[in-house]
Formats: sequence, C-alpha cells, structure tokens
Amino acid sequence: MNTSCIRKEILKGVRKVVIKIGSAVLTGEDGLDLQLIEQMVAEIAELTRRGYSVVMVTSGAIASGKHRLGIAGKLKSIPQKQAAAAVGQGRLMRVYSNAFGKHGLFVGQMLLTMNDLTDRRGFINTRNTLSTLIEWKVIPIINENDTVAVDEIKFGDNDNLAAMITNITEAHLLINLTGTEGLYDRNPATSKNAKLIPLVREITEEIEAAATGETSAVGLGGMKSKVQAAKKVTCFGIPCIIAPGKEKGILLDLFAGKEKGTLFLPMKDHLSSRKSWIAFTLRPRGKLVLDEGAVQAVLEEGKSLLPSGILSVEGAFVAGDPVTCVDAEGRVLAKGLVNYTADEIQKIKGLKSSKIEQVLGYKDYDEVIHRDNLAVEKGLQAKSRLQGDEASPDACRNDGE
Repeated sequence: MNTSCIRKEILKGVRKVVIKIGSAVLTGEDGLDLQLIEQMVAEIAELTRRGYSVVMVTSGAIASGKHRLGIAGKLKSIPQKQAAAAVGQGRLMRVYSNAFGKHGLFVGQMLLTMNDLTDRRGFINTRNTLSTLIEWKVIPIINENDTVAVDEIKFGDNDNLAAMITNITEAHLLINLTGTEGLYDRNPATSKNAKLIPLVREITEEIEAAATGETSAVGLGGMKSKVQAAKKVTCFGIPCIIAPGKEKGILLDLFAGKEKGTLFLPMKDHLSSRKSWIAFTLRPRGKLVLDEGAVQAVLEEGKSLLPSGILSVEGAFVAGDPVTCVDAEGRVLAKGLVNYTADEIQKIKGLKSSKIEQVLGYKDYDEVIHRDNLAVEKGLQAKSRLQGDEASPDACRNDGE
C-alpha cells in the first residue's frame, strides 16, 4: 500500500483529533500572528462542521507576554517565563475566544501541570472534564500552567503535554503543527541535502538521530521533542502527523489525505490507558534490579514481579509508588506500581511469596508488582528508557490487556 493510500486509510477512522500548535507557528514579528490564528481557527471550525471533535494544545502565552512587555530574545530564568506567561495567557485566550466566536463556537481553557495527571484521580477528572467539553461541542484549549509550574511538575514542553492529552481523550489522531515541513533525514537548517520523510513505520535509532533538539527564541521543544511525542502516541495505538503549521489550508489538506508533513504509524501492540499513564506520566521513585528468571517472567511471559526475582532495591519509596525495573546490566525493562515499601522489599527480596508473612509479620500481596500495574518493554533488545521525558513506546507490550 502506497503512502497516499495509507494516509486515507488512517483518516477513515478519525473522529476525534488533538491539534498541537507550537510557538513557532503562532508567533510573528509582532507577537501573536493574528491573521494566522484566524486562518487556523477557520479550518478547525470547518472540521467541527464536518463532525470532527477537536481538542487544542496551544503554546503562545510566553510569546504573547514577551511581546506585550517589549522583551526580545529568549528569557533566561523560570520566573521570567512564568511572569511573561501570566501577562500573555489572558490575551492568548481572548484571541482564541474571539476568533472561534465568529464561527459560533465556544472555547474552554484548561491549564495543567504534571501534578494534575500523576495522581490517578486527577488524571480521570481531567479526562471527564475534557469529555464533557467535547460532548457540549466546546473546543478545549489546553496549555501548561506556566505561571506556577516548576521543574518537578513541568511536562517539559507542549509536545509532551499534547501526547498525554491524546492518551487522556483517547483521540484517534495527533496533529503536531510546527514551523518546519515535517521530519527530515537530517537538519535542513545545516544541510542542503536534507530530505523530508513522509512516512515513519517505526521509530528507530536512525529516526531519532535525525531529530534535532534546537529551539527557537519562543519555543521549548524542537524536532526531538516532537518525535518523542510521536513515539508516545504511537505506543497508545494512535497515529501522529508532524506538519507545517504556517501553510494555509494545512488542516483541511491533511484530512483530505494529501501527503503533507510526516505521518507516524501506530504500533499494533499498544498499552492500555492505565499502563500508558504508568509508563509515560509517572516519574519513578526508585529502582528494582531483577535476576534472569524474573526478566524472563516479566518480559516474555507477561507475569507479575515476585520478591524471589529481585536482586536489589534502590531509592526510598512507599507502597503505590512507581519504580523502574532493570536487569543486572542496568537496562530498563519496565515501570510499575509497587505493593510494598522499599524497606519491606529490601527484607523480602530473593524470597518466595510464601515467606513474606514470616518475615514481615503480614502479607497483603503475593506480588511486589502485579502485572496489571506493570508497563513492560517489548524485549531485551529495546534500548530506550521509560524514565521521564525520555520514555519510549518500545515499552509497548500488550500483556493480556
């Protein structure tokens, strides 16, 4: 099947789409590019008339604030970025609200930090709010709450946020609109021989190497973060398109199946929503080193992690915390939620489950991590990691879900 047919086949099943618009697209010489925003909103309004549900993840608050304050170049500190966002966020939403209002559409603002999603209840509440807005035909407009976010609770950039929102809403497609034509085989800014990659069937080391981390004066991500976001959503079983946001009619062209930008195909074996939340949203609090038998049981047989297969424990964590599981060579195999504290696991590691009560004086679970709370790598050959923003969809494994 050729690329054009693949695109049209993918788009047949799309009814709900997350559209991420980057700062490089939204901003012009005078701050927000109002003409482009009007054009983009008109295209989104047309998609809604055709029956599509659209969720927006937008940058632009910091850029808008910088322009309003007359600041040129990159901001140097987090407080400066937070102050600029505080100035710019209101104007950004006013611009969107006025633009969508011309088409008879309402918008709903959601400002999020990582804390809102790392708690399972917060994750579900966010999903319920988004579902209600979509049901009411309101356009959700989501941004990171830059005015309060610090490193510990930041998404990193809006590419990562867009990937999480795609999972939360169970969307059928993520469109990441950026300042370039898509993903190239090398950096087009430094190589005249750079070629656009129209289709990515699998995100390999070569694909990752082609993505640069260079950013603009108003952006945080760069192509590297966009490829990482594509890796996450394809792991959820959702396709992703990176496309040129400043091109007039780009959204309508994409939905017409035209070969614009780069299409990333979804993985066939993908994680459930819960395991995606564990793998890509939660930040590990510790580490468990597994012996060969446990590696085999967890990776290849889809079994729970028992205390008998644990060689050592690192970190200080409590029951319910996320931890990474590694082999003796330090390769990350999985991430999961533990049933026991670090001190308890230290005491029962290497023992059969039948010995837990004898050692601890109680036994709440036979497993240290139950398979339902374990997001597992595909195999030992996977070299990617499940930690923070470096998380990889090579973690995908459909273990009896």
